[in-house]
Amino acid sequence: MKIGIDAGGTLIKIAIEEDGQLTFKKQPSAEIEEVAAWLTTLPEARVALTGGKATFLQSLIPHDAFQSIEFDATFRGIQSFLEQLNISLDHYVFANVGTGTSIHFADGDNQLRAGGTGAGGGMIQGLSYLLTELTDFNEVTERALSGDRDKIDLKVKHIYKGDKTPIPGDLTAANFGNVLHNMHDMTFTADDKLAAVMGIVGETVTTISIHAAREFKTEHVVYIGSSFLNNALLREVVMDYTVLRGFKPYFIENGEYSGAVGTMRLMDES
Repeated sequence: MKIGIDAGGTLIKIAIEEDGQLTFKKQPSAEIEEVAAWLTTLPEARVALTGGKATFLQSLIPHDAFQSIEFDATFRGIQSFLEQLNISLDHYVFANVGTGTSIHFADGDNQLRAGGTGAGGGMIQGLSYLLTELTDFNEVTERALSGDRDKIDLKVKHIYKGDKTPIPGDLTAANFGNVLHNMHDMTFTADDKLAAVMGIVGETVTTISIHAAREFKTEHVVYIGSSFLNNALLREVVMDYTVLRGFKPYFIENGEYSGAVGTMRLMDES
């Protein structure tokens, strides 16, 4: 048995390979001691670690675990997933949307960090709580689907009011910029606010990602990360905004486990 673990700031992502089959599971990072106790029951397993809490997790287990740099592990995991999907990309940008977002350029052999943003799952949860007092991530993502962003976000089409626009009318001119225009005529529900949160996070991540893609002269952008889990609206915002800006988005099933799979692959290759 081989176990790859990406011990992040919010979630611990675990990939288990046994008899050539991969399975996945995750636990909150606050439960790292429970993960360590589980690993202790598997003394014969080969363990590979990555992520910000990897060194701490190593201190809790008896295994002499392989450790890798998080960015390299994520890149290797993405490559592994792309190979399984028969997707061949010579060069691309990938955005790992976890608690925050890290953006990288990959040329098929190596990765280079191109930047990042504090917009990500942490912002979704924090801003959603401040606006609605909701704390459950699944409830936030589900209710956001019913919200109306156009009440809250100012779009280019709102400014031009039917006139021809110099840029696509569905582009956001100002996130939350329509609130004052509608404050006397409309009620902003919790669902509307949550939809707007997904909008500002998704558009921020996408804008920075495609700027990186333009700089590195590629049209391909791969999106992964735990923020997309059960989050159809965030995925839709990112997908639509990437296409609207003229780039090609890719979402990888189980992509949030790229770090866990990648550190395991790097262990195999070491």
